[in-house]
Formats: sequence, C-alpha cells, structure tokens
Amino acid sequence: MKIVFKERTNQRIDKFLSSLQIEGLYSRSKIDKLIVENHIKVNQVPVKKSYVLQSGDVIEIFIPPVEDLSLIPEDIPLEIAYEDNDLVIINKPAGLTVHPAPGNTHGTLVNALLFHFIEKLSTGHDPCRPGIVHRLDKDTSGLILVAKNDRVHSLLSTMFQKRKIDKFYKAITVGIPKESESTIETFIERSKTNRKKMMVSNSGKTAITHYKIETFFDFFSIVEVKLETGRTHQIRVHFSHINCPILGDNTYSSIKRTLNFIPSNFHKKIKDLLNNHLQRQALHAFKLEFIHPISEKKISVEISLPDDILYAINWCKQNFG
Repeated sequence: MKIVFKERTNQRIDKFLSSLQIEGLYSRSKIDKLIVENHIKVNQVPVKKSYVLQSGDVIEIFIPPVEDLSLIPEDIPLEIAYEDNDLVIINKPAGLTVHPAPGNTHGTLVNALLFHFIEKLSTGHDPCRPGIVHRLDKDTSGLILVAKNDRVHSLLSTMFQKRKIDKFYKAITVGIPKESESTIETFIERSKTNRKKMMVSNSGKTAITHYKIETFFDFFSIVEVKLETGRTHQIRVHFSHINCPILGDNTYSSIKRTLNFIPSNFHKKIKDLLNNHLQRQALHAFKLEFIHPISEKKISVEISLPDDILYAINWCKQNFG
C-alpha cells in the first residue's frame, strides 16, 4: 500500500496514519509495531514513529497477514459478574489463559467466550482476541472486561488509555512494605536477558501502582492495590522491586527467596502451602469501576477472594497472627 502525503501542514507519521482509519491500522500501538518492524517506510527508507512528514513524501505500508489460529468455541464454564447489551465482566479463574497464541490455541478465555456468546463479541483489533479489551496473567484470577461490539470495544480501549477504568487487586506479599500506604512509580520494560519477564529500568514505559496495607502477619502482608497504569506484570514487578514479592510468584521470586523471609522452623509449612494449596501468585483482581461508555452510569463490580487465596490468608493468621 502506498500513500502520498499531500497535506500543507507537516505531521508526525504515527498521528497521520492513525487519523486515516485504514483497515489494519486500527491503533497507534499497531502502527508503532509496524514501524519498529520496518513495515512502514517513507521514500523507501525505514523511519521512526516521530518522523515528521513533509508534502510529497511517499509512505509505503506492509501489513503482515495474521496467522490463522482457527479459533474453536469450547464449553468452558464462565462465571459472569456483570452483563448488559454492550459488555460483560467475567470472573476469570487462575490457570485460564486469556487468549490463544501460536502453540496454545485451546482452553483459553476466548475459546469459552466464543461458545457462550457466539456472535455477541466485538471483532476487536485482533481476530485472535474477539471481545478482549485488556488482559490478566494466566495465574492471576479476577475480573476482566469483555466488549460485545466494536463500538464499545473502541470506547473501552480509549478509556483504558486515558486511565478512566479503575482496577483494584488484593495480594499477599512476602515481607511488609515500609509504608502502610504509598505509590510505586518506575519505568518498566522487557528484560534484556529473559524476554518472558519485565523489569524496572531507567527507560521504558511509566508504571504507577498505588497500594495500602490492609493487615500484616509478622512476615506477610495483605495489600489492596490500585493500578494507575496497566503494564505487563506491573504489580508483580513492582512488589518484587521493593523486596516484597507476591507470595507464590515463581517468575519474580522463588521458594528460596520466600524461605529467607521466615524462620527455619516454618520452612516445611510454607513449602506445603505453596506445593499443595496455593500453586500460583496470590494476586486477585477483585474490583472494577468505570462510567459505562454507552449508558454513562457508574459501574462498580466487586467479587470475593478465591478459595486458594483465602486459605493462604488463614494460614498466615494461624501461624503468624
């Protein structure tokens, strides 16, 4: 695809392309990705997203074909916390991946949504993610917002970008934060040594996490977390960064690190907890609040903690209360 820039006023290439509403260039993030991968060139030369177009510039765009993952509806039970004509809020269990990916095309939330809602889902910005507006990690449980049509999908995406959807979590940390209520603000980017992990750095994207301690038990604390930004693994990265990792998080902590926090006479008990009762990070998205993009009514949905996290909290009370 070729486009000749004929505007009188110079414009950044990413802003110009997003204004055209071309199929396949549905968002700034998609355009940025194509630019980074050198699929967008100006005058046959790769450019940065900040490149300022001048009259006469020839833009060449190549949109790679989307891999066909052959999405199949699957009868996976779903717990619906809220539903109306435009959106649905699902209480996602731990262990359920949100959307298919190469090598993992079955048993995801998307497969379940396709079965339960058939054609009542947005096509979204990615054919492999119908209805999906945001994500939760596979082993993080809790509320996830799903769009039923493209208009609402676009509106909700904009609301997330403008931080107009409030997401609240409960977590158990190993160790007790120094401040009872505070904000963690850093830059986060993908790890240079392990592409599956994120890390705090001196560059990357701004990440802001608000928290307050609800209660604590000698070596553990129960915290309520409110996200201001939604970076990948943000809560897990931030609490590991302040040396209070999420209990059970084997990506940003380890059993050895957890054992270092508590007396040796409790090591056998904590191993039993993590091996037999809490087999994932103790992190649960328990509340969503936002103004409905169509009805303009305030939506506030809150759910209880799942059994494994409740078990872990009671374990903390019994052993360290």
